[in-house]
Amino acid sequence: MTEPTHHETVSGANKVKLVLAWTFVGVPLLWGVYNTLEKASLLFK
Repeated sequence: MTEPTHHETVSGANKVKLVLAWTFVGVPLLWGVYNTLEKASLLFK
């Protein structure tokens, strides 16, 4: 038995909102990871 496929279309405005949301979350996250790794590297010198 196969599952029925359903495709949702995403409008251009929603794609922009999605990218902005991930950027809003991702940039601070990457900054925090970078700072943590930078400070942790000092422990191993």
